[in-house]
Amino acid sequence: MSLPIKETIGFAGLQLNFLLDGEDTNGNLVQFELVVPPGSKVPAPHFHVEVDETCYVLEGTVTQLVGTETMELHAGDYLFIKRGTVHGFNNLHDKTARALCTLSPASIGPAYFREIAEVISAGGPPDMQKVLAIMRAYGLEPVKPA
Repeated sequence: MSLPIKETIGFAGLQLNFLLDGEDTNGNLVQFELVVPPGSKVPAPHFHVEVDETCYVLEGTVTQLVGTETMELHAGDYLFIKRGTVHGFNNLHDKTARALCTLSPASIGPAYFREIAEVISAGGPPDMQKVLAIMRAYGLEPVKPA
């Protein structure tokens, strides 16, 4: 049985296809397919205050920063990112990458990504103060690259 896509949110070339959200899981987790086009360099390194994340690469290659280590994840590779761990990703390759992402608990879900998309897609350079305020409101802390 395949899960229907509940909602698709897109911004900065990314596409997030939500399969499960907090309403489906009693607040325990959010799950989405992340589609990352070639050449994407998002998001800025950050950590989650109270959320763990898993990422399973379905297609393509994702360059993933975790802590101070950068690694290439290929189809079939997976990664667990414990809350408090700095991370970020890029698609530095010429093929679209797709990954199945799970966040637990469900506090960083569709509402967060809708708010970020609204600011990023408003036209012109994004208001970074608004982006940072939204991130922090949902328990994401940006980190300046080393």
